[in-house]
Amino acid sequence: MSPDSEPATKGERTRQRIRDAALASFREHGYDATTIRRIADELGLSVGATNYHFPSKNHLVQELYLDVQEAHRDAAEPLLATEPRLIDRLRIVYSTGLDQLEPYHAHAGEFLSAAVSPRSPINPLSTESADALGVVEGVFAEAVAGAEASGLPEDIRSVLPRALVLAHLLLALFWVYDSSEDRRRTRALLDRGLKLLGAVLPLARLPLARGALRDLLALVGEVRA
Repeated sequence: MSPDSEPATKGERTRQRIRDAALASFREHGYDATTIRRIADELGLSVGATNYHFPSKNHLVQELYLDVQEAHRDAAEPLLATEPRLIDRLRIVYSTGLDQLEPYHAHAGEFLSAAVSPRSPINPLSTESADALGVVEGVFAEAVAGAEASGLPEDIRSVLPRALVLAHLLLALFWVYDSSEDRRRTRALLDRGLKLLGAVLPLARLPLARGALRDLLALVGEVRA
């Protein structure tokens, strides 16, 4: 069931209430202070009833990941429809992604501490996080596929989105530590990175560079937790 659809049954409505309360708590109180018991008490439910729908806090974090990435997609797609140039399309995707993260900045370090282990089920590259990662990869794939006159060979276009997702996660990591006003340092890093990418991608048209660039992008895209 989509989070935006109207729950049809009492069980679905209860699940939606738990999900909504958890997302609000993550925004307002952070990862550490958000617990199954806190959500259950807030909604007047038993811990057992809450666990029936979400067995652990990690499952609620995955709902948070999906919520953020689906909002990211919804914010980016209308802007992509008006921009034909590849680098500017990528700027849209990265910038709207940062916009969706911003409400969580005050508590971002808590999420990072919980997710940093490769074995953590809330690591963004974990198997459990695959659905959310797939949403953002789809946005990057749309940005690449819809660009006009990019001149990129198909084998480069096919491996580029996954590499762009990894760059997105690295940018988000930098954002966690960025205490500058309006995250200006993160925005400046994004601008510099896109300028560099704009200078490098034309090399894909050169036979001597094409294979090496394709292999590099494919290697980056293989990163998993």
